[in-house]
Amino acid sequence: MENELRQLLAEAQAKLSAVDTMADLEVARIEILGRKGKLAELLKGLAALSIEEKKVIGAVANEVKTGIEKAFMEAESRLSVAAASAKNESEWLDVTLPGIAPEVGHAHLTTQAIEDITNIFAHLGFVRSRHPEVDWDYYAFEAMNMPSDHPARDDWETFFVRGENGEVKTGAKGKMLLTPHTSNGQVREMEKGVFPIRMISIGKCFRRQADVRHLPMFHQFEGLVIDKKASVTELKGVCDYFAKSYFGPDRVTRLRPYHFRFTEPSFELDISCSVCGGTGKVDEVKCKLCKEGWLELGGAGMVHPNVIKAGGLDPDEYSGFAFGWGVERTMMMRAGLNIDDIRILYKNDLRFIRQF
Repeated sequence: MENELRQLLAEAQAKLSAVDTMADLEVARIEILGRKGKLAELLKGLAALSIEEKKVIGAVANEVKTGIEKAFMEAESRLSVAAASAKNESEWLDVTLPGIAPEVGHAHLTTQAIEDITNIFAHLGFVRSRHPEVDWDYYAFEAMNMPSDHPARDDWETFFVRGENGEVKTGAKGKMLLTPHTSNGQVREMEKGVFPIRMISIGKCFRRQADVRHLPMFHQFEGLVIDKKASVTELKGVCDYFAKSYFGPDRVTRLRPYHFRFTEPSFELDISCSVCGGTGKVDEVKCKLCKEGWLELGGAGMVHPNVIKAGGLDPDEYSGFAFGWGVERTMMMRAGLNIDDIRILYKNDLRFIRQF
């Protein structure tokens, strides 16, 4: 048996030295060292030997197995080197050639606008603040001086959150909803108790609207100032500063009387048209964009006394002003952008997005 084992070692070494592919090497491994290979078959004879013979043959068997495994490793190393050499010859690479630069993305147009708006108001001392985008009816409507029968509080206008049973979720602050505006942050900011307040809040809003100027989900930025002597003059100054910083130094604004439940007095903020320069005419013909020289930007006004009370303050001691405008609509009014349908911003069309 000892002779047979040593003969198997010699045969294995000769065979492995002649193997020239990894596939043939694997076949040889199974043939010699497999569970039913030649070595395993020889070692079955150990059972018939005496204890003394088993000690001798066992040592020889280990020596043979180690020798065969060493021969396999040498063959595998030889074939790996040969394969790498052949690959280098067939796939020659010039490391001095320039590489292929990976495609680099950039911030979405809306994200760029949010960053620009935040930076502009930061120069006036406004601090960015975040408030819930899923909130309670109290903060979105009740605290904002809106009566219970106001149309905005209807299912057809606002998205209310329903539970597994299909019923609208309710709590101590009323019904749960997706915020229809960022104004829910006004009373929340006052409840923090840190004054004076110069807040700019930018977040998602949700309304049941969808057309070229409206989306079910859009972004809004809310400005709020609460101090002991806030005035309309300061509100106009802030609006002018933003318009000139964001749209250009030649743009001017005007406050047009309006009505909002949460401000008194209330205004619509208009900005001079970039096409006609605020004249309402282009080459003596009425401007096709604005018709009369002005474009509506958004709402603004002095914070209503009831809202100040809801924030835990005395309206005889504190006053404030607020403004809330859509990020997408404001961005679309920038000169030269020429976006005529707000829905294209969120269609994920790379041909559009890559332009900006």
